[in-house]
Order: sequence, then C-alpha cells, then structure tokens
Amino acid sequence: MKRFGSLRRSKKRREEERLLARRQSEPPGWPASGLSSPPSTPTQTPSPPVFSVEAQSPVPEPGQSPSCSPSSAPESSLRNTMPSCSSKPPLLASVSKTTSRQVSGITEGMLEKLEIEDEACEEPENIYIRFMKSHKCYDIIPTSSKLVVFDTSLQVKKAFFALVANGVRAAPLWDTRRQSFVGMLTITDFIIILHRYYKSPLVQIYELEEHKIETWRELYLQETFKPLVSISPEASLFDAVYSLIKNKIHRLPVIDPVTGNALYILTHKRILKFLQLFICQSEMPRTALMKQTLGELGIGTYTNIAFIRPNTPIIKALSLFVERRVSALPVVDDSGKVVDIYSKFDVINLAAEKTYNNLDVTVTQALRHRSQYFEGVVKCSSHETLDTIVDRIVKAEVHRLVVVDERSCIKGVISLSDILQALVLTPAGGVRKESITQ
Repeated sequence: MKRFGSLRRSKKRREEERLLARRQSEPPGWPASGLSSPPSTPTQTPSPPVFSVEAQSPVPEPGQSPSCSPSSAPESSLRNTMPSCSSKPPLLASVSKTTSRQVSGITEGMLEKLEIEDEACEEPENIYIRFMKSHKCYDIIPTSSKLVVFDTSLQVKKAFFALVANGVRAAPLWDTRRQSFVGMLTITDFIIILHRYYKSPLVQIYELEEHKIETWRELYLQETFKPLVSISPEASLFDAVYSLIKNKIHRLPVIDPVTGNALYILTHKRILKFLQLFICQSEMPRTALMKQTLGELGIGTYTNIAFIRPNTPIIKALSLFVERRVSALPVVDDSGKVVDIYSKFDVINLAAEKTYNNLDVTVTQALRHRSQYFEGVVKCSSHETLDTIVDRIVKAEVHRLVVVDERSCIKGVISLSDILQALVLTPAGGVRKESITQ
C-alpha cells in the first residue's frame, strides 16, 4: 500500500508540473483549460481542480457540448450541482471568448427575457400589462371574504333566496356525483327563468318553485349550456382579464387545482380596484392613455344603446337583459334625460320580497323597494379623461358609468370590461372584443 501511495504521489507531482508548463505556454488572456465537465454557475467560485492531461480538453465553442469523461474528477462541492454524463448537452454551456452574449442555454434564455423586459420598459403604455402579468390571482384574494357554494341537488328557489340572504350575486355549483364544480349560479339564471316561464300573475312559475338546480341545468339550459370557466390561483391577472373578456363572463371562480377547492370569485371590479390601488399608492406612472379623454379614445358603447322608460314593465326589462346581454338598463324619460338605472342586481329584490309572480308592474314601482341605499346614477362626460373615469368607477363601486351630455341626456355607456380591454388587452395586441357589460 505504501508503494502504491508513493507512485500516486509521484504521478500527481508529474501531472502538476506538466499542467503548470502547459498554462505558462498559453498566450495571455486565453481562458483556462482543463475543464472536461460543465462550468459552474456564476455564483459558484471553487478553486480550480487538478486533472490529468488526458482528461483536459479545450473550452468548447458555443453550440458544442462539453465532453463528459469518467476520468474527470470535479471537486466534491460541485458534484451535486453538475449534470450526469449523457448524450444531452448540459443546460449551462461554457463561456465564450467574446464579451457580447457570453451565455447560452438557460443563461441565454434569461438574458433574452431581460432584454425583452428592458425593451418593454421603454414603452410606458405597457406598464399595466407588465403589472397584470407580474401579479397572480392569489395576490388579489382578500384575507377574509364570503364564498357561498350550492349543491346541484338544492331547489332553485331556495338557492336564489340564499343568494339574497348572504348578500352575494353568484355561487359555484358542486356536483356530489362528479365530486367537482360544474358551473355557477348567478342572477342571470334567475332572470332567464323568469323571462322564459312567466305567463301572468295568476300562473305560478313551476320551474322556479319545484325544480332542483341540476334539473334546471340538464333540461332547460341545453341550448346555452357552457362548461365551467375557472382559473388557478397561480395564474396571472393578465390571464384572468383575458379569460373574463374572451368568454364574455362577469365572474371567474378561482379553484385550487391540487385540492379542487373554490377560493374566490374574481370580477372586473375587483381587478380594476387592485390596479387603481397600486396606481394611487405607488409611483406607477400614468400613461398617455390615461390622460386622453373618453371622446378621443372612443371606449364604450355609443350606438344602439339599450335603455328603458320609467313606465316599462319589469318583464320587458328582463327581455332586454336576456336579448341584449347587458347588466344594466338606464332609465330615460321622454326628454332623453337619465333619471335612474335598473340593473340585474335590482332583479334579485323580486326574490327577496317574493314578488316575482307579478312582473307586469313598472320599473319605477319596482325600484321603490331597493334593498340598498341608492345614491343616484353615476355619470360621466366624454370630455373627461380616462384617469378620471377609472377613479370614479372604482370609488363608486359600480359596474358601469352612463355617458351624458351637458343636459344629462344619454350618449353612451362605459363598462368595467371596456376599461380593462383598453388598459390591458388592446395594448397587448388583443383583438377588440364586443362590449359585454353595461
């Protein structure tokens, strides 16, 4: 054993002398050779290991993978970070001789990402896009909130009463047989039932009084039935905005893909409020888009506006909700002035007061029984900037503003989805989508 040990020491001494002579013969500035395994990451700075001459190989050029040899013996501190020898090139290639783009593989991909982000920073209009893409849906979920879930075996009538009792506008539907969420129950479903099956005050709406949610979905929603659209808490807010507008929905449930639990219901209002909060409390600059007026941008709906008169029957208003796919109807008098607004949320008061059997009453009569204090119609002018519009709609906590002229005559409607479309999707290259919310 002593003999073998002395032989190894003498052999090692000869190898060190040959390696020293080789390094002295190399021209100045030439990268150190002798690495037969992939180079360490920038954070690793180990002392250069000593290898045999046979294991030494010049630094591979970009596009070539370093060779893996059993004779190479990296230091133990790097052993766990080095990839195993295989035919696939390592993730981190060696450093090239030039100073420009001195990375490849993953490092090159990271550099390209940084270069793209730097280019985006030069365009201030994209700041809201980057904000949405850098925040996850989980970031927007409040610390404490109420989430009501209905089983599909529950009666439709009791479900709508539960919405009223809990002060919520929608609830995820749980199917016990499938052990998964299958859809959402919203005020729109209540409106569709009333619109489709109401005959007169003397005829009871059997579909509302007796049917279960699963019966209603399977038998009466076959034509308009759509699968549940949900999103993961790890998805970006940009994905949430895109999903809301693309699918023409107002509420997007956040469902944990691991546990299958529903965590929250995202809305246009919540997302825009989250963005506005950062704009006001941080140094996030206001883009040129925010300084333009509504008339210059043309955001909103200004033709074929859906509205009603004070003496319009409720059943007629429900028909407009269903046919025009809007969430609110401005109430306009004979002179064209906006005097009130009738929203989908006001319809749920029919369930609260159990007056849905008489839908021939006028909208004015129905609005006298609002469950919440009504501060009036929130309006805006086409001469106001988008910055002012966003601030007003967020503070008022409404879903839309009615655009009026100097005489308070209706000119158009701008909704939350219109604003998010203009701030996020359109600058990102998204196709202009039809306004779905008023």
